[in-house]
Amino acid sequence: MSEPLVLGIETSCDETAIGIVRGRTLLANEIASSVEEHARFGGVVPEIASRAHLEAILPSIERAVNDAKISLRDLDAISVTAGPGLVGALLVGTASASGLAQGLGIPLYGVNHLAAHVSVDYLTHDLPTDPTIALLVSGGHSSLLRVDDITGSITKLGATMDDAAGEAFDKIARILDLGFPGGPAIDREARNGNPTAIDFPRGLTTSNDWATRPYDFSFSGLKTAVARYIESTPVNVRADVAASFQEAVVDVLLLKALAACKSSGIDSLVIAGGVAANSRLREVATERCAKAGIQLRIPNPGLCTDNGAMVAALGSLMVSAGRPATKGAFDADSSLPVERVALA
Repeated sequence: MSEPLVLGIETSCDETAIGIVRGRTLLANEIASSVEEHARFGGVVPEIASRAHLEAILPSIERAVNDAKISLRDLDAISVTAGPGLVGALLVGTASASGLAQGLGIPLYGVNHLAAHVSVDYLTHDLPTDPTIALLVSGGHSSLLRVDDITGSITKLGATMDDAAGEAFDKIARILDLGFPGGPAIDREARNGNPTAIDFPRGLTTSNDWATRPYDFSFSGLKTAVARYIESTPVNVRADVAASFQEAVVDVLLLKALAACKSSGIDSLVIAGGVAANSRLREVATERCAKAGIQLRIPNPGLCTDNGAMVAALGSLMVSAGRPATKGAFDADSSLPVERVALA
């Protein structure tokens, strides 16, 4: 089956997202976000997210099918995020996908949310990128991965030891009274600031850190440094704080990612996840990768945040690679490791 038609369901957090792909061609990408319902709490509330998924899942599937101009009976397979994520939210997606797949009599693939973020890159070109180094940065995850086969061979090189990059953005945005979600808010504010105005710390970049934890991240110290700076500085320019904080995050992410490329001899870098939509990260990554001779791939901003297209893309790749479908009933796994690309 060279061009499988696959529907993907993503409900790991606060987006009810449905994608439909034919091979590497995106046909529909429907997203119903509940972010406004969480904004007054300053973060995602799991119970609210689960209820929102229940309300949005069927209408979202219907809209995606209409956008793709297909019938459910045309589908070759269904792919669904099985983890990691919020367990209640995940269960809405996995239960819906299981029922739909059984009703249609087609294979179901329970796939890894993190691997799906990387696989969305395959919708933007026809060239092979395996092996590649992948920098995955989002609200819940900051990881460096070696991807030798997106459907079955992913090695975690390093990860955050505390706050993920996106989580740090949310917390600093809250301190600066910029609202939620913090990533887009800080990105906007930073455009009016000086990224070198304040020399905030770069976590895990001492000589000892490079020797012992070269690919791990830590952003809690940076978050504390920003908070203390705001408290101790009577007059501060919010835009400068946002820009300097953002620069520190971007600098560390790319230092580690390019070091992984160099040490592995792999000249390809994929940056994925919600933080990959950050304009400064995209700008600096383009400059540094060009200088280092690294082929850079970043999905367009609309495919960086959680979406169904990435889940459908990974499902399509699983079908094309002849990977076994997920058999029978299965539980969502809120802590599914990235090395486990799919549930067999």
